[in-house]
Amino acid sequence: MSSSPPGAGPAVLVTGGSSGLGAAVVTAVARAGGRPLVLDRRPPADGVPWIECDLADTRAAEEATRDLAERVGGLDAVVTAAGMDVPGRLADVPRDTWERIVVVDLLATVAVVRAALPYLEASRGNVVTVASTLGVKAVGDATAYCAAKFGVVGFTRSLAAELAGSVGVTLLIPGGMRTAFFDDRDPQYRPGPDAKLNDPADTAAAIMFALSQPPGSTVRELVVCAEQETSYP
Repeated sequence: MSSSPPGAGPAVLVTGGSSGLGAAVVTAVARAGGRPLVLDRRPPADGVPWIECDLADTRAAEEATRDLAERVGGLDAVVTAAGMDVPGRLADVPRDTWERIVVVDLLATVAVVRAALPYLEASRGNVVTVASTLGVKAVGDATAYCAAKFGVVGFTRSLAAELAGSVGVTLLIPGGMRTAFFDDRDPQYRPGPDAKLNDPADTAAAIMFALSQPPGSTVRELVVCAEQETSYP
């Protein structure tokens, strides 16, 4: 992670930091001596500074990002771990639901990164965006999620070219993880009892590796999944 003022660990903003991969990243940052900050609709672990934010409101997401950055005196990294999906055939997924998936997964990622850029440029910090194996391999009944995550892949690759030399940019492509991400789905869209899923702590460790690179060295892309998981390649 980037350097911070003396006596203070790196400030790392994590979207969706109250559960799943985001919570695992918050834990990993804190254990490494950093200062995790969270944007989420629910409170994170006790003592972690956060702002309640529905990331479907991209204006609110930008304002909350700037608010947290000013509160702690800048940012050293951003990890856009927030995400959602409601699987189903295109004709069956309500328009508002379909569009909310794209906003939360793609447009909110862009909004938070945009708002964080002045702080990250000042610290020569890092961005880690979270796509998915379904951002490189499409499946049926996931048109909104695939559209959004393919968008995250393209956005991040372009951003890396744009910010080369000023901000480190890493694209994370994770496979399925043992989180609550699947809990509210119809049974047909939930992983089966024998599904091969990763521990989110292991994916968080990969993120920490990317954030730990010295100035001038950047991990551009990471694919992290259970060894026998079938969503990649």
